[in-house]
Amino acid sequence: MTNLGLYFAKKSINRSDVSRKTGISKTRLSELSNNRKTQLRVNELYLISLAIDEDPCELLLEVCKDLKLPSG
Repeated sequence: MTNLGLYFAKKSINRSDVSRKTGISKTRLSELSNNRKTQLRVNELYLISLAIDEDPCELLLEVCKDLKLPSG
């Protein structure tokens, strides 16, 4: 599960509702939630944040919390 998927689960967010509000397909939301290789686009993150009434910056911090700059 991805950080977005974990966030959806933690907040009990209904993907069908998000899909309806954003126009992002349920299949795409499922991929974004379950497949770590699927890249979340910034426009999708923004639309999702609007649909769930969350600050886009807070959602970005949560989704990207594991990213670090390479050492060296």
